[in-house]
Amino acid sequence: MKDILAFIPQRPPFVMVDELVAADDHSGTTRFTVPGDHIFMADGLLTEPALVENMAQTAAARIGYICSEKSEPVPVGFIAAVQDLRVMALPRAGQTLETQITIKNQVFDITVIHGAVRCNGSVLAQCDMKIFIQSANKSAII
Repeated sequence: MKDILAFIPQRPPFVMVDELVAADDHSGTTRFTVPGDHIFMADGLLTEPALVENMAQTAAARIGYICSEKSEPVPVGFIAAVQDLRVMALPRAGQTLETQITIKNQVFDITVIHGAVRCNGSVLAQCDMKIFIQSANKSAII
């Protein structure tokens, strides 16, 4: 797909998605190859906050793509809550993550997603996340 920076508000060095693989009304999938010099690397591993942010940016990339296809302004979202976070393993530099989010519920400006980060088919982390959407037109919901 197109340049990921067109779909998300984050900019380097805080970008944690490289490519939007799929996006539809109910889900989105991204890929991210972990750089060795990433700001969230510690002891050769990408840390837990980066995995949470990777899931949030996957949700942002999904709605950014959908809005751009409709020529609508891309909304900005903020993590409102993270629930049931489970981190099974941390990825190393050079590994490629595939992250999928699924929309669980939408109420007004709050969207609840389930996110899962995988590497080589194994789930590294997953959680449910509430995202507050601040949009220019107040009609876009991720």
